Amino acid sequence: MKTISLSTRLGLMVSLMGACLVLLLATLAFLVLDHELDTMARKSLENKMELIEHSLTMNLNTREIASHNHPLPDLVMGHDNFYLTIIGPSPNAEVLLSIGTQVQEPLITDFTASETLDYLTWTDGRGNQQLGASRLIRLRSGENVRVLLTRDRTVDQALLNADLRSTLLVLPLLLVMIGLGAWWLAQRGLAPLKQFSNVAAKVTTQDLTHRLAVDNLPKELAELAQAFNVMLDRLDAGVQQLSQFSDDLAHELRAPLTNLMGKTQVTLSRPRAPDAYKAALESNTEELERLARIVYDMLFLAQVGHPSARASFTTVSLAQEAERVMELFALSAEDKHLNLTLSGNAQVQGDRLMIQRALSNLLSNAIRHSPEGGYIPLRVEAGANTICVSISNAGAGIEAHHLPHVFERFYRADSSRARTEGGTGLGLAIVQSIMALHQGLADVHSRPSGFTQFRLVFPRPCGAPTDTGPAIPTRSATSRK
Repeated sequence: MKTISLSTRLGLMVSLMGACLVLLLATLAFLVLDHELDTMARKSLENKMELIEHSLTMNLNTREIASHNHPLPDLVMGHDNFYLTIIGPSPNAEVLLSIGTQVQEPLITDFTASETLDYLTWTDGRGNQQLGASRLIRLRSGENVRVLLTRDRTVDQALLNADLRSTLLVLPLLLVMIGLGAWWLAQRGLAPLKQFSNVAAKVTTQDLTHRLAVDNLPKELAELAQAFNVMLDRLDAGVQQLSQFSDDLAHELRAPLTNLMGKTQVTLSRPRAPDAYKAALESNTEELERLARIVYDMLFLAQVGHPSARASFTTVSLAQEAERVMELFALSAEDKHLNLTLSGNAQVQGDRLMIQRALSNLLSNAIRHSPEGGYIPLRVEAGANTICVSISNAGAGIEAHHLPHVFERFYRADSSRARTEGGTGLGLAIVQSIMALHQGLADVHSRPSGFTQFRLVFPRPCGAPTDTGPAIPTRSATSRK
């Protein structure tokens, strides 16, 4: 089943709302007209009754009323829609006067009257609606008479019927005009949305440069377009990063694969002694181990980037994890006569093994780049909103133009040295991914031939104490010798 377009839906909704409003206004206009006509009829009866009362109380008695020799016929006969009936006070009294342009059928004689003006309505024998005003009036002679002045509301009813017919005749046309106008307005209002579909149709993985123009868009659509452009920027950055990562990965894998193929082909090019085959296999094993480390690091990066990795977060003591990492690298530090020191303590929410991995990568780099006989301080410091772990070394330092890129995948400030030492170029990228998972950050401060400091900055857990805890005793790797 084909779905209805958004402009059609909006047009139908506006048309329905317009139809309800038009019906409401038409009904209200009909009721107001009916009320005004009724008010005018009652007012005309009241004014005419005052004139009749004045004539009866000043000049006439019952005999004179019956003789028709008085001005009352002149008050009634000049109007086509009035009829006057005057009757004695008793229920069976005779009709003293019954005059009007049209004969009233049936003649109303059994009405009640009081000294105040009373109204009554009925329908005569011809089906015309009648409105009457009755009053008990005392004559000059002291006699009481009942007076009924009737107004024929045929003209009023005809006016109401004409209004109803014209409304019913015009209403369908008006509703059609409202529907067409609503559909046209919806089309005009939704026209900017075509820009979204046009840009979306042009976007591909090879071309993410298209953007929406937000200058002439309504406020709501401008916000949506801005969010759409930001999404495209993120996608473009992600695709560019993925493309760069693929290029870097191919470059990193090409060297060990080329070495493996070259050594294997050379070894197999002619018969050799068993020791030569063994040497070739040992050399190939080193390259295979390097490939395995690259694949393992890539798998770890994919694991860290998955949102479900946060499910294993617990309370982690940074000092305890740093001490474990120092134990792992104690022998490496002893080989270069390095002192590893640890101070401070704090707790964060995170994954214990991932934090160990981040500390291991930073400490491994610090040991690799530190001169013999130096020292590497590890400090845990708690600030107002963050908790920081810093690892420093007095190595050759990192030049300023390399600092913004050291956490990129496969980036090396000294690529030849890193490959010689067996690095994969993913260690610092893994550190950055781990910190991003922990909603923190990793940064570096360095200057050539000076101290280089890497920091892991964690957000402070809610309710965590402000002090860093008892200081950890200084550990020295050279003390083992």
